[in-house]
Amino acid sequence: MKKNADFAIGQIVHHRLFDYRGVIFDVDADFQGTDEWYEKNARTGTPPKDEPWYHVLIDDDGRVAYVAQRNIEVDITKAPIEHPLLANFFARYTEGHYQSKNLLN
Repeated sequence: MKKNADFAIGQIVHHRLFDYRGVIFDVDADFQGTDEWYEKNARTGTPPKDEPWYHVLIDDDGRVAYVAQRNIEVDITKAPIEHPLLANFFARYTEGHYQSKNLLN
């Protein structure tokens, strides 16, 4: 059963298990990685593949994460994110949310 995305592009989130903050820059309706990646990286209780997965720029890290919906929550700090790729995806930061550079039609 597919589930709607609980989080949006530009939203700052907190990883429940690994305790990092980040900003979502893309969303997949369901898992889009390989079985090999899933076996190697989804060590957090086998998150469901049929729920949304998020591409996240990790704060103060420079890395990108691919995260299951159940492993993230809203970040309550509303502090901006520091990441070298931010300008590639977002135009500005306003009130705890990043505005995407690419507006949808």
